[in-house]
Amino acid sequence: MERRKLGQGLEVSAQGLGCMGMSEFYGEGDDGESIATIHAALDHGVNFLDTADMYGPFKNEVLVGLAIKERRGEVVLATKFGNQRGEDGAYLGINGQPEYVRQACDDSLRRLGVDVIDLYYQHRVDRTLPIEETWGAMKELVEAGKVRHLGISEASSATIERAHAVHPVTALQSEYSLWTRDPEDDVLGTCRRLGIGFVAYSPLGRGFLTGETANRSASDPKDFRSVNPRFVGEAGASNLKFVANLESIADEKHVSVAQLALAWVLSRGADVVPIPGTKRRKWLLENIAASDIVLSESDLAAISAAVPREAVQGKRYAERAMDSLNG
Repeated sequence: MERRKLGQGLEVSAQGLGCMGMSEFYGEGDDGESIATIHAALDHGVNFLDTADMYGPFKNEVLVGLAIKERRGEVVLATKFGNQRGEDGAYLGINGQPEYVRQACDDSLRRLGVDVIDLYYQHRVDRTLPIEETWGAMKELVEAGKVRHLGISEASSATIERAHAVHPVTALQSEYSLWTRDPEDDVLGTCRRLGIGFVAYSPLGRGFLTGETANRSASDPKDFRSVNPRFVGEAGASNLKFVANLESIADEKHVSVAQLALAWVLSRGADVVPIPGTKRRKWLLENIAASDIVLSESDLAAISAAVPREAVQGKRYAERAMDSLNG
């Protein structure tokens, strides 16, 4: 697989692997298959693994750590802090306090079983204190050798600039796909001006743009898409037409809808690295094959027209989660 560079010279595979769904949010998991999926990713050159302390909570870091125990040198390991949860899974809020930053990092290192984290993100911005306080503590982690690079997720351009002034930002991780093009308005340009890479999570619209999960996930109470505004009710029914639109283009190119949607994200620039999530080898291999798809200008125009940005129905998250975005 080709390599792409994020900020500060950090080189990663052109696609990463989002590991969240292996432990929570997307129905029942299978740790054995999840570990096999991580190993298959590494075997095929996907070296950029993404997790966070809140996934599980905490279980996903343990799982990823177990999977990479004998293969640490092959991995660019990214994790996150800031969405604080209790041992019982309760959501405790967004925390960017310096003392919490330090404790969260130590806890992640222990769960992952590693000495250093390659890319450490602030998962959500804590609006109760200046970003400079949080990033001052994060900078200390780099100076202490516990973290190599720093990133931030779902932040506004103004916040990115302020964080970057404290310590260079290597990557912004935000949602970006055919049905979530908000980054194109502002933050993608800010990242390019400052030399910051862009890591696109949910590049397949949480599976909706694959045509495989749009209906099934809506009926699983352990799948958070069952209450996601874009998956359910009138919005969900309306959004299905985009999948049908993409199917006709995919059929012409002899690829799957998922591959087409992922190839579109990959086409957005050499500084954009999508991290499609999966917990099964079958879908991993399908995603990897999307890197070989060449899209012409007419293809790109047809794909964009198939999912008109202004026509997508429903917010990205439920209301409480929406409040934490664009910090």
